[in-house]
Amino acid sequence: MSLFALGIVGIIVLLVVIFALRVPVGFAMAIVGFIGFWNVVNLPAAMGMIGAESWKVFSSYGLTVIPLFVLMGQICFHSGVNERLYKAAHVWMGGVRGGLAIATILACAGFAAICGSNTATAATMSSVALPQMKKYGYSPLLSTGSVAVGATLGVVIPPSVVLILIGLQTGQSIASLFWAGLVPGALLTGLFLITVLVSCFVRPELGPAGGKTSWREKMAALPGAIEMLLLFALVMLGLLLGFFTPSEAGAAGSALALLISVLGGHMSWRKFVCAVDDSLRISCMIMMIIFGAVVFGRFLTITRLPYQVAEQVSQADLSPIIIISLICIIYAIGGAIMDALALLIITIPIFFPVAQQLGYDPLWFAVLITVVTTMGAVTPPVGVNTFIVSSMAKDVPLGQVFRGVSLFLPSFFLCLFLLIVWPQLVLWLPNWLH
Repeated sequence: MSLFALGIVGIIVLLVVIFALRVPVGFAMAIVGFIGFWNVVNLPAAMGMIGAESWKVFSSYGLTVIPLFVLMGQICFHSGVNERLYKAAHVWMGGVRGGLAIATILACAGFAAICGSNTATAATMSSVALPQMKKYGYSPLLSTGSVAVGATLGVVIPPSVVLILIGLQTGQSIASLFWAGLVPGALLTGLFLITVLVSCFVRPELGPAGGKTSWREKMAALPGAIEMLLLFALVMLGLLLGFFTPSEAGAAGSALALLISVLGGHMSWRKFVCAVDDSLRISCMIMMIIFGAVVFGRFLTITRLPYQVAEQVSQADLSPIIIISLICIIYAIGGAIMDALALLIITIPIFFPVAQQLGYDPLWFAVLITVVTTMGAVTPPVGVNTFIVSSMAKDVPLGQVFRGVSLFLPSFFLCLFLLIVWPQLVLWLPNWLH
């Protein structure tokens, strides 16, 4: 069997191990990569590779950025930042037709910006927003759909754990990736809001207008949004002005989140312990995925699969736009059947060289595939966000949640179209700043 064929077999075996045997992604990649490397070289070389890669991965200073940003998100979650943020958005937007859905998406975008996780955003915002929208007579289609798609913004809007991992894996500046994701994240958020307004204009029963609120009530609710804005400004401006490295930005954000929570009386010792415990669990999971991805990536490298794919693609009689569209289709399908983070880590060693061979900007490609794979969190058959929302809205069947999500899928497609035909939407901000 040729090395190229062995690489293809390795990918197929990996998918079987993940889906048929239900082995966690990180362990599956490490096991298949180790056995594959052993098969290509020998056992002593495979053992040496495992030892060397273990030290290389877990002694890397760059990885400290992950637990620090995770900790910031968990402190915000356990201190109730999301609830206060939603209350502020609700007071300001609740009087508009579909206003609660708009408030939900804005609150999801804000919480996602400091949390960085779509699943955490889906779980927390479901518990906060769904009862309120049910109370005001919102259709389950709009209420569950807005929560599910709003939570996907956590992957695109910085600081994003996914963008951090892409930066570590491809050697790109994490700060540049953060700035590159800002405009696409805002664009996707705006398209979601337009979807709500248009849907409620065509079908008013989806989201009736709520009660009016006074300016005094609006101003009283603003502190709930200021917390998030302070954290976002500290992280992004600190990176921009060179005050922080990405790891220091995560540490500063965690410290400010803790200070705000303690001074506001929202953080008890028990909540703090829970935040640290959850941060450790999530960080260990991500570290294991990174380690598995590195081992599996070494196996793919020794089979030369990524380079041969890049070479074949570059020699194909197809225009670059057709090839990048095919890559997007692959990511859309893959994101629908497996976790977006795992999909990106597995496939970046294959498709990143292809994009470079075609002359595409690495920042643009990283943000593009991130947006594509976010759709996987809300599309069948996996759609992890839809499962979370359905479990929180116990009276809404899973199929109805998927129908609600379908209202927003054109927004995803339009966003991707704009990013492909106008790459400067991604590139102009980091280029201007740097």
